[in-house]
Amino acid sequence: MSSSAPDDRAGAVFGALSDPTRRALLTAIAAHPAATATELASQLPISRQAVLKHLNALTEAGLLDRERSGREVRYQFTPGPLSDAVDWMASVGAEWDDRLAGLRRELGGGARTSPVNISPRARDLR
Repeated sequence: MSSSAPDDRAGAVFGALSDPTRRALLTAIAAHPAATATELASQLPISRQAVLKHLNALTEAGLLDRERSGREVRYQFTPGPLSDAVDWMASVGAEWDDRLAGLRRELGGGARTSPVNISPRARDLR
């Protein structure tokens, strides 16, 4: 499978969200836009420097925008890359639904030994 821009963007998002501290930061920023690193660090049991490292990872993944306001940098949640990751997951899920539907057709719908949960998309392909 070759890598493409949407796959790369999704990978960056998944990498950034793999850390629970980053997920907590993203949740806090989504709830309270324009937060500073100092404000965020006061809510977590880690240093401001550690918060900055996590904010940089989220920014590099495109999940945050930063805006300088005087001496402070304020962070805003950017939902676009998260939507890209969801779209990628839906695409991969659809591919697997198609493959499973094809396998089901090849097997001729014979007797099943255990129930199989079929997604709504796969049911439409029957």
